[in-house]
Amino acid sequence: MIRMRSRPAALAAVLGLALGIAPQARAAGDIDCRLDYQLSGWSIIYKRTSGTGRVTCDNGSSMAVKVSAHAVGLTVGKWKVDDGQGEFSGVHDIRDVLGTYAQASANAGAVKSGEAQVLTKGDVSLALAGSGRGVNLGVDIGGFTIEAAK
Repeated sequence: MIRMRSRPAALAAVLGLALGIAPQARAAGDIDCRLDYQLSGWSIIYKRTSGTGRVTCDNGSSMAVKVSAHAVGLTVGKWKVDDGQGEFSGVHDIRDVLGTYAQASANAGAVKSGEAQVLTKGDVSLALAGSGRGVNLGVDIGGFTIEAAK
């Protein structure tokens, strides 16, 4: 199993450089926020993933959230991520993390696997890393959505 949960920021920097995304300097007024999540999903051309999580920021604010992803592409599989983590940049208020982030992925995994992605939504970026289990193969594009839990 690939464990990447202890280094999401380093992973985001490496992925960002590989994708040609320049790292953002921390601006005055930014707060550090983290997402801890679990999700499960399936895909047969259309990819659907859903789960729950909690966003916690260094200013003391926190919020329970629902996470989901919808995408289309040449993809097939079923998976579960139990211990996902994400780090946000460009956040001034905890509610800045809500919304849909652009997502593109290429993946292949069997039984135990890891995931890592860098997603963007305007000025806010999210670096995700997690480990899980399942079988998946394909490429897709879509969106990763974070909503406040009701």
